[in-house]
Amino acid sequence: MLKFYARLIVITMLQQFITVQVLATDDIKPDTLNNILTEQVYIPVGQTTFSVLFWDLYKSKLLTTSGKYPIELTDEKLLYQINYLTDISSKDLIERTVEQWQHLGVPRKNFERYVPMLEKIWPDIKEGDSLSLYVSNNKSTFYFNNDLIGEIEQQEFSQLFLDIWLSKNTSEPKLRLELLGINKDE
Repeated sequence: MLKFYARLIVITMLQQFITVQVLATDDIKPDTLNNILTEQVYIPVGQTTFSVLFWDLYKSKLLTTSGKYPIELTDEKLLYQINYLTDISSKDLIERTVEQWQHLGVPRKNFERYVPMLEKIWPDIKEGDSLSLYVSNNKSTFYFNNDLIGEIEQQEFSQLFLDIWLSKNTSEPKLRLELLGINKDE
């Protein structure tokens, strides 16, 4: 009987040790996107897949705390997630972003100060990676594979960036409608 209790004590101690080890390695860092997603409910507005010819380049989705877009910047939060289906270098990603701002007719003086910031923030992307923009309290925060990679404090940046997909003048009107959850047949 003594052996039974000794084994039970050893097993209990091992279980507690294993539990402590699991908790220590599974802690959610405060600077991860997972932490933000657990703080509040985000309602999908829409989602889409961007393709060129027959190549799917990325899937993206727009979520807000109200389930609507545009949001009230002082009260609501927004999350725009892009899941890449192909590799793209940071340099190419920034060049495509600048091309889209030029397509929208954004004056260079309105976006040129953000280019060096994005060069510091955005990494090279590999197939399967995700890049997310989180907008809260007029601040834009970028996450790469759910880890914080940088912030842009200027409140006009988030709208400037989101306009690439959500402006009425976007180069991809079908994607815009899908991200906004609008059925083009309505």
